[in-house]
Amino acid sequence: MGSQILLYVLIALLIDTIRAADHLKYGSSKKYTAKNMSPEHTTEYWNEKAQDILKQKLVQVQSPITNNAKNIIMFLGDGMSVHTVTATRNFMGDSAKQISFEKFPYFGLSKTYCVDSQVADSACSATAYLGGVKGNYGTIGVNANVPRFDCMAGLNVGNWVESIAQWAQNAGMDTGLVTTARVTHASPAGVYAHTAQRGWENDAEILKSDCSPKVNVDIARQLVEWPVGRKLKVIMGGGRSNFRNVTVIDEDGIAGQRYDGRDLIEYWIQDKRSQNVKANYVWNRKGLNSLNLNNTDYLLGLFSSSHCPFHGDLKRNNISTLVPSLSEMTESALKVLSKKNNGFFLFVEGARIDMAHHETKARKSLEDTEEFAKAVDLTRKMFSEEDTLIIVTSDHSHTMTISGYPYRDEDITGLAADQADDDLPYTILSYANGPGFENTYDKKGRKRINPEETIDPNFQYLATVPLASETHGGDDVGVFASGPFAHYFSGTYEQSNIPAMMAKAANIGTFKSAAGVHARPTVMALFIIHFFIILLKIR
Repeated sequence: MGSQILLYVLIALLIDTIRAADHLKYGSSKKYTAKNMSPEHTTEYWNEKAQDILKQKLVQVQSPITNNAKNIIMFLGDGMSVHTVTATRNFMGDSAKQISFEKFPYFGLSKTYCVDSQVADSACSATAYLGGVKGNYGTIGVNANVPRFDCMAGLNVGNWVESIAQWAQNAGMDTGLVTTARVTHASPAGVYAHTAQRGWENDAEILKSDCSPKVNVDIARQLVEWPVGRKLKVIMGGGRSNFRNVTVIDEDGIAGQRYDGRDLIEYWIQDKRSQNVKANYVWNRKGLNSLNLNNTDYLLGLFSSSHCPFHGDLKRNNISTLVPSLSEMTESALKVLSKKNNGFFLFVEGARIDMAHHETKARKSLEDTEEFAKAVDLTRKMFSEEDTLIIVTSDHSHTMTISGYPYRDEDITGLAADQADDDLPYTILSYANGPGFENTYDKKGRKRINPEETIDPNFQYLATVPLASETHGGDDVGVFASGPFAHYFSGTYEQSNIPAMMAKAANIGTFKSAAGVHARPTVMALFIIHFFIILLKIR
């Protein structure tokens, strides 16, 4: 018996030695020893941490903030799945870290499906989290009576969905949007647009769908010509090409995409001059930094012909002096909107989190998530929790997962601690599908991945199914809340509930208290009338 135990011990030691050798070869991580013991190794550390959390929760439950929100700021991490948030913690240094918005007192989950699709896109989801109504995949600002690409159904005003930006404007609040996508892209368009096809960002795209751009107004025109878009005090992001004709070369030497001869940027400038307001158009970071924001009523910033660059590329490609970061745009927008005392609604989108996932470039997605968290952090510090509600959420998830039992101190963008059963290493982060398939398999089977490859920000992470673009996921997404009525955002609920709860917190729109008070007698009156009709029938 003693010799068998000794044999088992020797085998275990041998296996551990092999594991450590493989890990040093492919993953590189130190093992914990008495010399590098941390407080986490003690029971007291975890007990004290639990006590601190319990104290915080007790305070939150006993004294939630229930006064009306003066300001509402909604942060949308496009494609920011729960896995993305988790991976970003490690990317920022350690799994025990908390990203800025994870420190918010209340957390919930929203269900992201569309009326006609289990997995949402950024269009139907924008209609839900900004308008409170779920629509069909690919449609914006319209209900499910509008099929995608339907040239006529989207023209029916009865099918249009009002956004919380419109409710805020009707209540006398200022409004704005900031995005790292084109300002006419699906998510920001949910603030102001109504369309049967998210791709109708300019008139040329409507023509491609065999619809009339004279009847169907493109999204860029809706932004500068229609009431909600015209009233936006701040518009910042990319997408200059959708505002200018194909014969016009923009500030970066790129031609526009419009066919109708319109210059919508010039139209915006002239429209604001006719209103005798102080308005500024800027196209680069220098122009933004040179503005006197205290003397700016309206701000249009278009910093790219299409989407803004990935955040990490600003420094890598030496263009950080040309294009502002998301946090810089957000801070400028807040300074413009907070000048008056009437309150405001601001929508901020970290769009490139999603686009990096589509390319299975996980490192770039985490870089953009880190910058997104920075924008949230500076915003929370600028405004009081007593009067400003901040919501941080996502429109949908992605197929990226975290696996492989990596050691605690291992870089999450690298390789798993052990090799797979085919004696080849694999990445900790991987996707269910996408272009990363090309790095995963060849005709002989799975390819060997070297640690150096994963350092490249353009490395495409392993994917199981070959697709030119990785798909969204159908998971619920997180909702983080701080400020007045933030406790409303706990639990699991429809994504379309989000604007209702934001509006209730600010006492605006359909959910304004006065509307509810006046509605009750009407409902009661109908009930009484119905009751008497029944009585008459009985007699």
